[in-house]
Amino acid sequence: MRPVPPLQEPPPPASRPAAGWEVAIGPGVERAATARAYVRGEHDPPHRPLRIYTLDPTASVLEGCVAQVNVPFEPLRPGPRSAVFEVLGDGYRSVDLDEPALLLRAGRDPSPSDPRFAQQMVYAVCALVYHAFRQALGRHLAWGFEREPDADGAARLRLRPHGCEARNAFYDKQRGELCFGYYRADEQVHGRSLPGGYVFTCLAHDIIAHEATHALLDGLRAHFTHPSGPDVLAFHEGFADLVAVLQRFGHRAVVEAGLRAARGRPDRAELLTGLARQFGQTTGAPGALRSAIALDADGRIAALPYDAGAEPHVLGSVLVSAAFEAFCTVFTRKTERYVRLATGGSGVLPPGEIPADLRTLLADEAGKLAQRFLALCIRAIDYSPPVDLELGEYLRAVVTADHDLVPDDRWGYREAWIEAFARRGIYPRNVRSLAEDALRWQPPQRPLLPVRELSFAELKFDGDPGNPANADELRRQAQVLGRVVRLSPEQFGLADADAPELRGDAVDAPVIQSVRSSRRAGPDGQVVFDLVAEVTQRRHVRHRGEEFDLFGGATVILGPRGEVRYVIAKNVLNEERLERSHAFIRGVGRERYWTRLPGGHWQPAPQLFRMLHDGGAAG
Repeated sequence: MRPVPPLQEPPPPASRPAAGWEVAIGPGVERAATARAYVRGEHDPPHRPLRIYTLDPTASVLEGCVAQVNVPFEPLRPGPRSAVFEVLGDGYRSVDLDEPALLLRAGRDPSPSDPRFAQQMVYAVCALVYHAFRQALGRHLAWGFEREPDADGAARLRLRPHGCEARNAFYDKQRGELCFGYYRADEQVHGRSLPGGYVFTCLAHDIIAHEATHALLDGLRAHFTHPSGPDVLAFHEGFADLVAVLQRFGHRAVVEAGLRAARGRPDRAELLTGLARQFGQTTGAPGALRSAIALDADGRIAALPYDAGAEPHVLGSVLVSAAFEAFCTVFTRKTERYVRLATGGSGVLPPGEIPADLRTLLADEAGKLAQRFLALCIRAIDYSPPVDLELGEYLRAVVTADHDLVPDDRWGYREAWIEAFARRGIYPRNVRSLAEDALRWQPPQRPLLPVRELSFAELKFDGDPGNPANADELRRQAQVLGRVVRLSPEQFGLADADAPELRGDAVDAPVIQSVRSSRRAGPDGQVVFDLVAEVTQRRHVRHRGEEFDLFGGATVILGPRGEVRYVIAKNVLNEERLERSHAFIRGVGRERYWTRLPGGHWQPAPQLFRMLHDGGAAG
């Protein structure tokens, strides 16, 4: 295991900018210029078939243990090394998936003792997760790690299947890599693992998808790794679990096996709801490490209560269970007609196996619904504030994102989300009610004029609206948005350096963190184009003899004609936010996520994701 780097003294507070500050351009804008996925050629096949474990090596063949998946095609160098990923061998020979024999055989045979299959496995699952994000957002994706681009100018996330000997797997933001650990199982294990045998986290589908999601989310929202409150890291963990669960529904054999055992009830299908089963069974748990949902004594979905003092994985599980309950609610609404037809109108299944045709229909609906829920969960990130995210705000983001794309919610998707969150005590701040129209983000209170220079007629693309022309074009877009922000900074959650509400604190000049185009395709074929941007500002807080950083800012969504549709702001001057953040840092936060330096400055602990996953919480 690599040593954790030591804490460093924070940079001195920035000097106060003049009243006419210029908006700075952040590194995220520059990184977006390196977001280049492979463009398939005219004679390229659409997919590369590869075999993977759908769960982990201990799953039964009757559970659909192995699947052949279609990874979007691109030429690969040994590693594999693609346009966005590079698998490191860590002393093992690198697999070459372009070898003719492997092309004919859909890659290497699944085996827990073959290091080159492990390389194939992490590449294939990460590529599928990346593709799901790219489809949902309608653009190429940029990474958020701090490592410099490779020699060819591309930014690749490095994947290390055998990165360390530890009961851990984590995203390393500084090195720009996913590190998967391996370890010896306990002497007392459950399931089909060997006591004392080696367990490889790089062979667990859930753990790979979870860690890939951490890296992708960091690229979308860099400040979601700043632990300003209890929900920030909990969202990172819960969202990563949610993506892993919903990705599993893409494996048809697993879905059918799970629904068969649970008599058509996804909430009772441990095969579909359990996360990291082998990891849990080899580290002291009788079953999976975590579950997407819990049932009460009567077999109904239990509402795990929101607890701001809970550990991030526990609090994240509240988010996962709420989202999965909404999934189950809509699934029941869409499939109860099939059950009525299969039971002569009674809707009550007789004892024994459910009919094979009904099982097929239920699996079809579950797969399609999971795909839509996954896309919605990902799209909602574009509708979330750029800093200090709370779970209630994510609910508002989900409701708004879905309404924008599907105004006619005939199956009650949004109603199911709202009810599931309310059952767990997750309520947004500053809303009049839980009615859908009250939860949706609203246009700016003071209307802003359309920004013609940011209309799609003026934007320059490299062929595809999801691909900006070059770094110069991205900087132009950021500069235009900066001029808009300067006209009304308070609407964007920003403060002038001389604002009396700062009470002597210093603030940095605002930063345009990103400007990204978005193309969203709805279930009925409708397409929505937007431009999504983030502007943030750091406040150097001196409060009661202590110092820490508080970030404010806004997510700005502009329509294709340059109209400002939403400004989703978190005000850097908000005293309630400041007090809540200070209380969290001094309380729950200081136990693990923050460290106080000798001068009184609180600083986030390094390698947060590694720390969060230590002690048996990997993936």
